[in-house]
Amino acid sequence: MTTAIQGFTAFMKSPANRISQSNQATPGVEGDVFDGSDGSQMAFWKCSEDAVSAQHVHDYDEYMVVVEGCYTLIINDDRILLNAGKEYFIERGLPHSGEVLAGTRTIHAFGGHRADRVKPH
Repeated sequence: MTTAIQGFTAFMKSPANRISQSNQATPGVEGDVFDGSDGSQMAFWKCSEDAVSAQHVHDYDEYMVVVEGCYTLIINDDRILLNAGKEYFIERGLPHSGEVLAGTRTIHAFGGHRADRVKPH
């Protein structure tokens, strides 16, 4: 039996895994990160407001999937609309930016270290 989920589940939102705001490329986004033993990371993000992500580049590959809402990926002036269930692979070194609607949830897999956690007090 499957259950509809409204937001990421509690164990995915542990304060110990909270991404530091200084590591958020998009305003209004909160997220949590999980690390692979090879240095890769998975991030779970939710956006609370319509926002724009500035153009940036990673030195590792990125895979993303939209869980809920809408994210418009912008690559080479091409606008790629990603609604819930859509996924995209961004090769290392490829400049990209995006636009996100409030309420959008995404999951990203990074082939390297993308985000630092909030430092404990």
